[in-house]
Amino acid sequence: MANLEQKKVVVSDLVDMFKSTTGIYFVDFARLTVKDLNEIRKEFRDVSAKMLVSKNTLILRALSEIEVELAEGQLAGQTAIIFAGEDATAPAKIIKKVFDKTGNLGLKLVLIEGQLYDGKQLNLVASLPSRTDLMAGILGSLQSPASGIVGSINAVIRDLASLIEEVAKKKSA
Repeated sequence: MANLEQKKVVVSDLVDMFKSTTGIYFVDFARLTVKDLNEIRKEFRDVSAKMLVSKNTLILRALSEIEVELAEGQLAGQTAIIFAGEDATAPAKIIKKVFDKTGNLGLKLVLIEGQLYDGKQLNLVASLPSRTDLMAGILGSLQSPASGIVGSINAVIRDLASLIEEVAKKKSA
Protein backbone atom coordinates (compact mmCIF):
# COMPACT_ATOMS: atom_id res chain seq x y z
CA MET A 1 0.00 0.00 0.00
CA ALA A 2 1.34 3.38 -0.94
CA ASN A 3 1.99 5.79 1.85
CA LEU A 4 0.75 9.37 1.92
CA GLU A 5 3.94 10.83 0.39
CA GLN A 6 3.83 8.39 -2.51
CA LYS A 7 0.19 9.24 -3.15
CA LYS A 8 0.99 12.97 -3.15
CA VAL A 9 3.70 12.34 -5.76
CA VAL A 10 1.26 10.37 -7.94
CA VAL A 11 -1.36 13.14 -7.68
CA SER A 12 1.24 15.77 -8.50
CA ASP A 13 2.41 13.78 -11.54
CA LEU A 14 -1.19 13.36 -12.71
CA VAL A 15 -1.85 17.10 -12.34
CA ASP A 16 1.25 17.87 -14.43
CA MET A 17 0.17 15.39 -17.10
CA PHE A 18 -3.41 16.73 -17.12
CA LYS A 19 -2.13 20.27 -17.61
CA SER A 20 0.29 19.33 -20.40
CA THR A 21 -2.10 17.48 -22.71
CA THR A 22 -5.01 18.58 -24.89
CA GLY A 23 -7.02 15.36 -24.59
CA ILE A 24 -7.60 13.07 -21.62
CA TYR A 25 -9.63 9.88 -21.92
CA PHE A 26 -10.87 7.80 -19.00
CA VAL A 27 -11.70 4.22 -20.00
CA ASP A 28 -12.87 1.01 -18.33
CA PHE A 29 -10.47 -1.75 -19.33
CA ALA A 30 -11.65 -4.46 -16.90
CA ARG A 31 -12.96 -6.84 -19.58
CA LEU A 32 -9.90 -6.66 -21.83
CA THR A 33 -7.50 -9.55 -22.11
CA VAL A 34 -3.81 -8.90 -21.56
CA LYS A 35 -3.20 -9.52 -25.27
CA ASP A 36 -5.84 -6.96 -26.27
CA LEU A 37 -4.50 -4.48 -23.72
CA ASN A 38 -0.97 -4.78 -25.11
CA GLU A 39 -2.22 -4.28 -28.68
CA ILE A 40 -4.21 -1.21 -27.64
CA ARG A 41 -1.22 0.28 -25.82
CA LYS A 42 0.82 -0.17 -29.02
CA GLU A 43 -1.85 1.60 -31.06
CA PHE A 44 -1.88 4.48 -28.57
CA ARG A 45 1.92 4.74 -28.75
CA ASP A 46 1.67 4.88 -32.57
CA VAL A 47 -0.38 8.10 -32.24
CA SER A 48 1.87 9.50 -29.47
CA ALA A 49 -0.72 8.80 -26.78
CA LYS A 50 0.12 7.32 -23.40
CA MET A 51 -2.00 4.93 -21.33
CA LEU A 52 -1.72 4.93 -17.54
CA VAL A 53 -3.63 3.10 -14.80
CA SER A 54 -4.21 4.76 -11.44
CA LYS A 55 -6.55 4.60 -8.46
CA ASN A 56 -9.81 6.48 -8.92
CA THR A 57 -9.37 8.40 -5.68
CA LEU A 58 -6.00 9.74 -6.85
CA ILE A 59 -7.42 10.60 -10.28
CA LEU A 60 -10.32 12.47 -8.67
CA ARG A 61 -7.96 14.36 -6.36
CA ALA A 62 -5.78 15.38 -9.33
CA LEU A 63 -8.83 16.46 -11.33
CA SER A 64 -10.06 18.59 -8.45
CA GLU A 65 -6.66 20.33 -8.37
CA ILE A 66 -7.14 21.39 -12.00
CA GLU A 67 -10.71 22.43 -11.13
CA VAL A 68 -12.57 19.65 -12.95
CA GLU A 69 -15.41 18.30 -10.84
CA LEU A 70 -17.11 15.03 -11.74
CA ALA A 71 -20.45 13.61 -10.68
CA GLU A 72 -20.52 10.81 -8.13
CA GLY A 73 -19.62 7.44 -9.65
CA GLN A 74 -18.41 8.62 -13.05
CA LEU A 75 -15.07 6.88 -12.49
CA ALA A 76 -16.38 3.72 -10.82
CA GLY A 77 -14.48 0.50 -11.47
CA GLN A 78 -11.08 0.05 -13.04
CA THR A 79 -9.92 3.19 -14.82
CA ALA A 80 -7.14 3.76 -17.29
CA ILE A 81 -6.19 7.25 -18.42
CA ILE A 82 -5.14 7.90 -22.00
CA PHE A 83 -3.21 11.11 -22.54
CA ALA A 84 -3.49 12.26 -26.16
CA GLY A 85 -0.44 13.25 -28.12
CA GLU A 86 -0.52 16.04 -30.68
CA ASP A 87 -3.90 14.93 -32.06
CA ALA A 88 -6.43 15.13 -29.23
CA THR A 89 -9.00 13.04 -31.11
CA ALA A 90 -6.77 10.15 -32.25
CA PRO A 91 -7.32 8.06 -29.08
CA ALA A 92 -11.10 8.33 -29.56
CA LYS A 93 -10.82 6.72 -32.97
CA ILE A 94 -8.81 3.82 -31.47
CA ILE A 95 -11.24 3.42 -28.55
CA LYS A 96 -14.19 3.38 -30.97
CA LYS A 97 -12.49 0.82 -33.21
CA VAL A 98 -11.76 -1.48 -30.23
CA PHE A 99 -15.26 -1.01 -28.82
CA ASP A 100 -16.87 -1.80 -32.18
CA LYS A 101 -14.64 -4.87 -32.57
CA THR A 102 -14.79 -6.36 -29.06
CA GLY A 103 -17.25 -4.32 -26.99
CA ASN A 104 -14.79 -4.63 -24.11
CA LEU A 105 -13.29 -1.15 -23.85
CA GLY A 106 -15.72 1.31 -22.32
CA LEU A 107 -15.27 5.06 -22.47
CA LYS A 108 -16.16 6.76 -19.20
CA LEU A 109 -15.23 10.39 -19.81
CA VAL A 110 -13.25 12.58 -22.18
CA LEU A 111 -11.71 15.96 -21.44
CA ILE A 112 -10.61 17.77 -24.62
CA GLU A 113 -9.41 21.37 -24.48
CA GLY A 114 -11.32 21.88 -21.21
CA GLN A 115 -14.59 20.47 -22.61
CA LEU A 116 -15.95 17.42 -20.76
CA TYR A 117 -17.74 14.71 -22.76
CA ASP A 118 -19.66 11.76 -21.34
CA GLY A 119 -18.69 8.23 -22.37
CA LYS A 120 -21.95 7.92 -24.31
CA GLN A 121 -20.64 10.55 -26.73
CA LEU A 122 -17.89 8.28 -28.11
CA ASN A 123 -19.19 8.55 -31.68
CA LEU A 124 -19.26 12.35 -31.44
CA VAL A 125 -15.72 12.58 -30.05
CA ALA A 126 -14.38 10.04 -32.56
CA SER A 127 -15.90 12.05 -35.42
CA LEU A 128 -14.30 15.34 -34.33
CA PRO A 129 -11.67 16.47 -36.82
CA SER A 130 -8.08 16.68 -35.69
CA ARG A 131 -6.44 20.06 -35.13
CA THR A 132 -4.45 19.57 -38.37
CA ASP A 133 -7.65 18.86 -40.33
CA LEU A 134 -9.32 21.95 -38.87
CA MET A 135 -6.36 24.16 -39.74
CA ALA A 136 -6.23 22.74 -43.27
CA GLY A 137 -9.95 23.43 -43.71
CA ILE A 138 -9.59 26.99 -42.47
CA LEU A 139 -6.61 27.64 -44.74
CA GLY A 140 -8.51 26.12 -47.66
CA SER A 141 -11.45 28.41 -46.94
CA LEU A 142 -9.18 31.43 -46.79
CA GLN A 143 -7.40 30.51 -50.00
CA SER A 144 -10.50 29.66 -52.03
CA PRO A 145 -11.68 33.29 -52.46
CA ALA A 146 -8.18 34.31 -53.49
CA SER A 147 -7.89 31.45 -55.97
CA GLY A 148 -11.35 32.34 -57.33
CA ILE A 149 -10.22 35.92 -57.95
CA VAL A 150 -7.01 34.73 -59.60
CA GLY A 151 -9.03 32.33 -61.75
CA SER A 152 -11.40 35.12 -62.78
CA ILE A 153 -8.53 37.44 -63.68
CA ASN A 154 -6.84 34.68 -65.66
CA ALA A 155 -10.11 33.94 -67.46
CA VAL A 156 -10.50 37.62 -68.44
CA ILE A 157 -6.90 37.76 -69.69
CA ARG A 158 -7.35 34.45 -71.57
CA ASP A 159 -10.59 35.70 -73.15
CA LEU A 160 -8.94 39.01 -74.08
CA ALA A 161 -6.00 37.16 -75.63
CA SER A 162 -8.40 34.96 -77.61
CA LEU A 163 -10.31 38.02 -78.80
CA ILE A 164 -7.10 39.76 -79.92
CA GLU A 165 -5.99 36.59 -81.70
CA GLU A 166 -9.33 36.29 -83.52
CA VAL A 167 -9.23 39.97 -84.54
CA ALA A 168 -5.67 39.51 -85.80
CA LYS A 169 -6.73 36.48 -87.87
CA LYS A 170 -9.64 38.40 -89.44
CA LYS A 171 -7.47 41.38 -90.32
CA SER A 172 -4.81 39.21 -91.92
CA ALA A 173 -7.39 37.27 -93.94
